[in-house]
Amino acid sequence: MGYAKTAMLMAALTALFMGIGYLIGGTGGMVLALIFAGGMNAFSWWNSDKMVLKMHNAQPVLPGDRAGLNAMVADLAKNADLPMPAVYLLNTEQPNAFATGRNPENAAVAVTAGLVRALPREELAGVIAHELAHIKHRDTAIMTVTATFAGAITMLANFALFFGGARERMGLLGTLAMMVLAPMAAALVQMAISRSREYEADRIGAEICGNPLWLASALQHIEAGATRVENIAAERNPATAHMFIINPLHGHGADNLFATHPSTANRVAALRQMAGAAPARARATSRTQPLQRSDIPRVGRGRKGPWT
Repeated sequence: MGYAKTAMLMAALTALFMGIGYLIGGTGGMVLALIFAGGMNAFSWWNSDKMVLKMHNAQPVLPGDRAGLNAMVADLAKNADLPMPAVYLLNTEQPNAFATGRNPENAAVAVTAGLVRALPREELAGVIAHELAHIKHRDTAIMTVTATFAGAITMLANFALFFGGARERMGLLGTLAMMVLAPMAAALVQMAISRSREYEADRIGAEICGNPLWLASALQHIEAGATRVENIAAERNPATAHMFIINPLHGHGADNLFATHPSTANRVAALRQMAGAAPARARATSRTQPLQRSDIPRVGRGRKGPWT
């Protein structure tokens, strides 16, 4: 059902984009708009992971790190039947994480220093498993394409006022209404896709780590931390908020029409129901020793370089 819903929402975005192109320039405008969107998507497809990691000043975590983070990711990736993704650390105390990359062979998992410091080992495994589930189902690629479409729709809608074709077909008031409603509709579709994929990633992530309750507890702790601690890089780049496991932006609401994520309470309830219906056998998720807080670097302004 999740894939069918995603396909329908992607089709809605495509139709909306082509419709705006037609209103601006007729059939020719529709074709040109679609070609332009294709170019933007191609660029994003190949460069989205680098762009997002750079936005958040992510630093690579080298193999053999003292905290054993690479070893944990490697073991969970093996459980998920995935190639080993690159691992990055984000220089923020807000507990959070995201995955990026166009496919499993070119993927990265990024966690914040605050997440590694705040969560016990089992919960950290649950979070990483959730991000690996996004990679396994290629959600990172889907979200890149939808974000690009949404941005292109907003740009086209804003240009509509300067093209006579749109005013002739819709009138001035109709054109102004399109400038407001089209970006809103695109944002709603983007949010709906993000929310539908989060539930599925929770389910698959619970299977990867072996215990749904680990992820359920982690979500509650992350939400509490995200509410208290500001993520400056995320606030500067709000278009990337949908990629995080919990909305990193302050002032976000619950599970409503404009939310980029499902409510944490709903996600936790689904995971607890999953655990009750088919109790998962907790198992070791890494060959390394439990993470020691002394091994986790302090995060401060100007910290750069890999986490070793």
